[in-house]
Amino acid sequence: MEQFVPPGRSLSVCRRLCYAAGHFLNDLCASMWFTYLLVYLHSVLGLHSTYAGVALLIGQIADGVCTPLVGYESDRTAGICGKRKTWHLLGTVCVLVSFPFIFTSCLACNDNTPQWAQIIYFSPFIIIFQLGWAATQISHLSLIPELVSSDSDKVELTAFRYAFTVVANITVYAAAWLLFHFQAEHSVDPFVTDSLGQADVPLFRTLALAMLGTGALFSLIFHVGTKEHTPGSGTEDQLITRSPSQDALPHLVFQWNHWLKEPSFYQVAFLYMCTRLMVNLSQTYISVYLTNSLMLPKSFIAIIPLVMYVSGFVCSLAMKPVSKLVGISITYLVGLLLVLAFATWVFVDEKMGAESIYGAGVLLGAGSATILVMSLSMTATLIGEQTQSGAFVYGSMSLTDKVANGVGVVLIQSIRPCSSEACCPACVWFYRDVMATVTGGVAVAAGLCLVTVLIWPIRIRKS
Repeated sequence: MEQFVPPGRSLSVCRRLCYAAGHFLNDLCASMWFTYLLVYLHSVLGLHSTYAGVALLIGQIADGVCTPLVGYESDRTAGICGKRKTWHLLGTVCVLVSFPFIFTSCLACNDNTPQWAQIIYFSPFIIIFQLGWAATQISHLSLIPELVSSDSDKVELTAFRYAFTVVANITVYAAAWLLFHFQAEHSVDPFVTDSLGQADVPLFRTLALAMLGTGALFSLIFHVGTKEHTPGSGTEDQLITRSPSQDALPHLVFQWNHWLKEPSFYQVAFLYMCTRLMVNLSQTYISVYLTNSLMLPKSFIAIIPLVMYVSGFVCSLAMKPVSKLVGISITYLVGLLLVLAFATWVFVDEKMGAESIYGAGVLLGAGSATILVMSLSMTATLIGEQTQSGAFVYGSMSLTDKVANGVGVVLIQSIRPCSSEACCPACVWFYRDVMATVTGGVAVAAGLCLVTVLIWPIRIRKS
């Protein structure tokens, strides 16, 4: 007899919501990390753009190294409250104790402290935060193929998860807009202007603390409301006598090294990397594009991302029926076309006004939501019933994503045309080109990879 996973695993709506809440803290922190870290380090603390890029690269490399290691350890250790939830809890604690220091001025620095020393100060907090973030992300993703079995249920659970991601981003941007608005209405400080500067340090610190408190509450909901099957406690671990037809089909249990021999593993990894590059780089540079290229007030770095994620949330509601009707790959293609439409609009409309940027934001938000949910659904499809090594697969996907994002940001920051801290006329066009050509170029690469998926569908080919 062998372990047999029943084909009908499903979850109630309440349990789906409790599961989806488990990544809310990560999503809140990721929203601040990608949208505001460069702006905070460069425009608020006054660090050189290259140093700001190095700080983000340190975090991405730490995250990229940790994710496959966490995935490997999560697959092989039993844990205290389940192998996935134990790592989730450990990651949550690491995030809570480290993230506040990232969005706070260097406590041991003064006006004479060199900028490289400030990066050294921030580095330990960034590394601990990324370790915790990776542990939470991988353990949470690994639960999807363990909690549900059918492809449509995996898409739906991933869509629930992304809906919480959208709500988290909306929460961050709405809170940021309220803080900017309150600052403008009530501040008597003559140094507070419509541009970012040192006076905005308390604002970002308050935003970070508020998001941590909110995220901690949702993490508690996840741990109380999500039941992970442990050995001997659930249907996943029950030994069921196989019928003769089941015995005729040998059940291969995949370990981490087996995945490295699967062509579909590399297809999904490349597609996931491209997806994350589009989503994260556009999220990282939308703020500097709005303030430096379009010369919009600083409140727009909260308003436009808010518009993007509202459109993404609306789009996520239709993903299950659409993907069930036309398939995951075609749904991904639709999202890819929306991202390409955004990149084309930004490139063609050189003097995009405040009104036009709302429409472009809707396209980017809807496209990003679609490709992200579909790429995660493809990963869950690849894993299938090989849930015992699912964390390694998710960790490997995340490794490609984190390293590529970190290297991409450093390259972009290093070729920034302005030698001074202020943005020069050449810099105005530079950030517009980043939003258009980088996002559009990666979308083309993802499209080429998608063609291979349509020709050779995602499945385990080795017997």
